[in-house]
Order: sequence, then structure tokens, then C-alpha cells
Amino acid sequence: EISLGLVGSEMCIRDRWWYDKNIFGNKQIFIMGRKFMVKRIGMRRLAAFAAAAALVLGLVGCGGAQSTAQGNTEPVNLSVWTYYNGDQLESFNKLVDTFNNTVGKEKNITVESYSQGSVNDLETQVMAAAQGKVGASAMPNIFMAYADTAYAMDQMGELADLAPYFTDEERAAYVDSYLTEGDFDDSGSIKIFPVAKSTELLFLNDTDWKLFAAATGARYSDLETVEGLVKTAEAYYNWTDAQTDTPNDGKALFGRDAIANYMLIGAKELGDTIFDVKDGKMTMGLSEDVARKLWDNYYVPYIKGWAAASGRFRSDDIKIGSILAYIGSNSSATYFPTQVMLSDTESHDIELKVLPTPHFEGCEKVSVQQGAGMAVAKTTDAEVEASVVFLKWFTQPENNIAFAVGSGYLPVTHAANDMDAIHSSGLALTGNMENVLTEAVEAVNTNEMYTTKAFEGGTDARSKLGYSMIDLATADRATVEERLAAGESAEEAEAEFLTDEYFEAWYQSLCDALSQYEG
Repeated sequence: EISLGLVGSEMCIRDRWWYDKNIFGNKQIFIMGRKFMVKRIGMRRLAAFAAAAALVLGLVGCGGAQSTAQGNTEPVNLSVWTYYNGDQLESFNKLVDTFNNTVGKEKNITVESYSQGSVNDLETQVMAAAQGKVGASAMPNIFMAYADTAYAMDQMGELADLAPYFTDEERAAYVDSYLTEGDFDDSGSIKIFPVAKSTELLFLNDTDWKLFAAATGARYSDLETVEGLVKTAEAYYNWTDAQTDTPNDGKALFGRDAIANYMLIGAKELGDTIFDVKDGKMTMGLSEDVARKLWDNYYVPYIKGWAAASGRFRSDDIKIGSILAYIGSNSSATYFPTQVMLSDTESHDIELKVLPTPHFEGCEKVSVQQGAGMAVAKTTDAEVEASVVFLKWFTQPENNIAFAVGSGYLPVTHAANDMDAIHSSGLALTGNMENVLTEAVEAVNTNEMYTTKAFEGGTDARSKLGYSMIDLATADRATVEERLAAGESAEEAEAEFLTDEYFEAWYQSLCDALSQYEG
């Protein structure tokens, strides 16, 4: 006897044993745990289907190829594309080797890892493979992807839905918001599988901070809020300015790696959702009052010299001593410098202090949820099943913790996202990594985690959101510095950029730029 359950739609019977597209149309059927597709059928076709199904089951009983999850008799080779580099790539590759020598060996699965360089390089290569461009590599089985890239690939029909491979109990093991990030249509699908996540923290050059704190009474607690950070940045600029006889040569206290994160998370705390997405359609929700609050706490400090950005990343700015602190991903901790190089001949060692990212005063704390997940290409059943075997293994607490300790990323299950579990793993933690993971785990477990839902053009819209403020601030600060050098006072040099009219022009320009992505 077989039980037929008609649920959903697509093509026909898909398996290694039997495939007849002419007999059946578009309804899913499950037989012995396998998913097949048929259409609504009359009694004659039902009889034909039952006979064919019996043939399939007979082949299984006669020693046909078994499911990968049960130990495939035929080898399955999987390719994985990442953008990991440095310590992160080394940690990932170690785990891949461990999988290949244990579970992979047992189940005849071999995983090969390939780093494609940067995030942008990876996205370019994946899209080229999916589109079949001349000279492009073959599509990988698994690849890292942010939501917007995965959404575009899903619209092309390239992604496998991993939801059918997970029980409710297995799903409950993961931080829920990590799984729902890849549920583009709110149907419970899993189009992006989380393997490692990150949030933002405040990284501080504690060595030089202590000199400032001793002289002025500044405290770490002053940096808990966005407003406190800005106020402290003003004090630091004035203190460093007073160290020399040259007027208006104070130094910036802080910088931000991702201005889009500042605006999205800041707006969320203040009550706005900049990109409000439903059914893949975006409606912009940035009010003028909230935009002004964001402007006053980043653009204004920037043109005054209290905040800065000059290198590719703010850790680069820490290294040359142009800032003391930056807000960035916890995974960037491995790049925090150990020295400040003031010149070719002048340098000194520094120590890292990790603090929570500042939040707006009087608001519920929201933390950014970021970090690409793994998308699985829609290939053969055997390859998709093998991909799930690898991903489940990689996110087992002991394996996910090993990756977290080596890379600075966060584990993705409730069991592993716990400092007691991390300590119990027996893995050696450096002092810095201990502090980074402690603060990041605390943020995930106590704050609301937020990331924008995917929509068409989302990557470009996010880029416009971030660059609209930082590009303007950078250009206007350069003008201020030219005016200061020409002998103008700070008040004179900055006055043009501090008017209501100047803010309103920027706000309207941003709204116009983002409106093209609505609907």
C-alpha cells in the first residue's frame, strides 16, 4: 500500500529511477519520504501512477541507489564557494577537511572549498555561472549569499528549498530570525541556510583611550548611547586640539564601517522601517524627523571632525591613529591592529577594548543581523541531500563553535550561541576573541535582531542609502578643512552645512533616489 498526498505544484516524477513528463502534470506527491510531482489525475491515470510507483519501490527494494543521507553507494562531490579570507578561510577549510575525513567519508560525500575573493567577486562569479556566461565556471552546489543575491537567484529558479529536509525540532534549534531571512515569500521556505552570523560592536584603541580618559574623566559608559558617543567625540576633538599650538587640528574619536547599518538600525530604534517589504515589494518609510536624528548624530559630527573615515575599513584608520574607535562587525575583530603607525619611524603598541554598539537614548535596543548564509543550487536530488548533510554537520554546536572561535563569527544555534557552551568546548580563546564573542552573544540573546527583507534592487537601494550621507559628509568635510586652512573660523567654515535647508535638500534627494525601488 502507498499513501498519496497532493500538496503544492511543479513538474513530474523526479528521481534516478523513473521520469515521465507526459503522463503527469503539476502536483507534488510523497512516496517513502521522497518528493515527486504529479497533476490531478483520474482513475485511469491514478492506476498508471500506482503501477509506476510500484516499479520505483520495487527498484528500491532490489538494491537501487540509496539516499545520500543513508550512505550513498555512488560518490557525491560538492563544490562550495565562499568569500572567506585569512583566519576565516583557514577555519572553514579545517572543518571541511574534518567533514571529508569523517561523515563525508562514511556517506561518500566530498566537499571542495573555493574562495572567490571578496563579497562582490563572489556575487559576480555566481551570477555569471547562473546565467551561463561565456567563460564562467560551472554553478557551485553551495555558495555564500546575502539575501538580495539569493533572492535574485531564487527568482531565476536556481535555488533549492531546504525546508523539506528539516523537522520542526531541527528548525527550532536555530535562532529563528536567521532561518526566516531566507523565507522570501513567508511560506516557511529556507532559501538561505545560516552557518555563521555577525552583529556590530564598538572596537576601541584602549591604550590611547586611557590617556584621554585619565585627563578628562571620560568613561566607557559614556559610549553606551549614540548621543553619548557624539558628545564624547566632541570632547576628544577639543582635547587633542589643545595638545598643539595649531588651531582646529583636533582628532576624530570614531568611525563607522557600514553607514547603511547605522541608518537602518538607527531608524528602527527610532520607530521607522526604511525598507518596509511585503511580498517582495518595498515601501520606503523614513520620516523627516528620524532622518534629522540620524543626520545630527553622524553627518554633523563628521563635518566638525569628530568622526572620520579615510581607509578602506575603519580598522585601517585605527592603525594610522586617525580614530580611536569604530563600529563594525564582530567578525572584523581579527583585523584589529596591534600597533598604531603614526609615521615610518613612530609607532606604539595598542590593546583592544570591545564594547556594545551604542544605541539611541530611550529606545528599545536593536542590533543588526548580518553575515551571508549558504544557498544551495537546485541540482540533482543526491547533490541537494548531500549539501544538507554537510550544512547540518557544519552547524552542529561543536563544529559551529570551532568556526566561531577561529573566525570571530557567531554560531547559529541556540545551544552554541552561549558563552558557557563556548567555554565548555575546550577550544583556546584569546583574550580578544573572548571579549568579542561575549559581547556579540549578549547582543544576539538580549536585543532585537534586525535585517532588511530582500526585494528587487535591494542591494543598490542599500548602497544609495549608505553612500548618500557618507559621500556628502566626506566632500563637505574636505571643504571645511580648506576653509580652515585659509584662515576661517570653525563656525564660518561649517555654517553653510548646518542649516535646516541644507539638511532638507539632502533628505529630499535621498527620498527621490530610493523611491525608484518602491513597489
